[in-house]
Amino acid sequence: MTEAKSSDGAVAIVATLDTKQAEASFVAEIIRSRGREVVFVDVGTSKDGAARSNDPASLLAEIGRNARASVNALHVDGTITAIVGIAGGKGSGVFGEAVADLPYGFPKLLVSSARPALLADLAARSDILLYPTIVDLFGINGFTSRILRNAADAIAAMHYAPQQPGSRRKIVAMTAFGVTTPAVNHCVRLLSQYGIETIVFPANGAGGRKMESLVDAGEFDAVLDLTTTELADEHLGGTATAGAERLTAAGRKGIPQLIAPGAVDMVNFGIRSSVPARFCDRKLYAHTPYTTLMRTSEDETFEIGRITAQKLAGAKGPSLVIWPSEGVSDYDREGGVFHDPGANRAWLAGLRSALPASVQCQELRCHINDPAFAEAAVGWIVDQIHNRGVRDAHV
Repeated sequence: MTEAKSSDGAVAIVATLDTKQAEASFVAEIIRSRGREVVFVDVGTSKDGAARSNDPASLLAEIGRNARASVNALHVDGTITAIVGIAGGKGSGVFGEAVADLPYGFPKLLVSSARPALLADLAARSDILLYPTIVDLFGINGFTSRILRNAADAIAAMHYAPQQPGSRRKIVAMTAFGVTTPAVNHCVRLLSQYGIETIVFPANGAGGRKMESLVDAGEFDAVLDLTTTELADEHLGGTATAGAERLTAAGRKGIPQLIAPGAVDMVNFGIRSSVPARFCDRKLYAHTPYTTLMRTSEDETFEIGRITAQKLAGAKGPSLVIWPSEGVSDYDREGGVFHDPGANRAWLAGLRSALPASVQCQELRCHINDPAFAEAAVGWIVDQIHNRGVRDAHV
């Protein structure tokens, strides 16, 4: 490993130097010519006899862990302020592991010949900037040199400048879907009037996962989890699942969280033919030519409500659930394609069947997209944020 510092910090280059030495050296030379220093993080599999391993998966996992530790150390001591990966399929996976702990906004650029599905998975889990090569990486030639030069110029111009403590406004994380947009817009406007910044995450699976990871990283002062539709997809196998860890980070961190059943009336699938056969006789709606929505049933919403309550049981901070009795999405209102008051009440019943006494549940006689809902939700969040310091001071 070669290491040096400049006023802008060095750029880490993550590559399998046993197979990508030429490409890594080419990129390093350009970065240095732009006035930045370089640190190599070698994730090759053939050094020290590693290629003789009989368990390639375990070997890659070990290399990923070691690379992650090395990158974290370089970041913590201020050596690097940007990172670039040069990789094929296996190396791209290792790069995703190596940068997993770097903060949001830290420049992470991956030049990769990996298959699109792998790159899509990386994009769903991190703010990695992806630069697909299209052609394979086999040395420097007329095609790869164009891509690598652009990548080197780009990463050389980037550096991470962490926000100074105490310089930012209070920040609330919020979840959104197209069918809850009116509520989200109203909440954002109201919060801004109190000087509170809102970061909105699409409740499409990737958005929920990223929000949870950033909550764990301490980026937010509160969570307004207005759109918990990803729990429905997790329960029923939809395409917008955010995984089993959804709706857990705020509770672990002890920050205020407000939860609502936004869009739990639906599960997401792809084109109509992609809907599982067991659901073909259900109420389906083509949201777009590429997205088919399925209305959740009473039994399903009961279980989704119960799961919601279970996830809140271990919350260390203040939590409130608000249930809007007149509907949970734009499609769930009188005359709407998914209007089903009975299914909505089943969600509330499921929630109450497992909700701990430490978590309050408030019923509002309004639709989730009515101003009254946003006003109640924002009022509680603002009270928690503004009074939390006072309460903590008296503990």
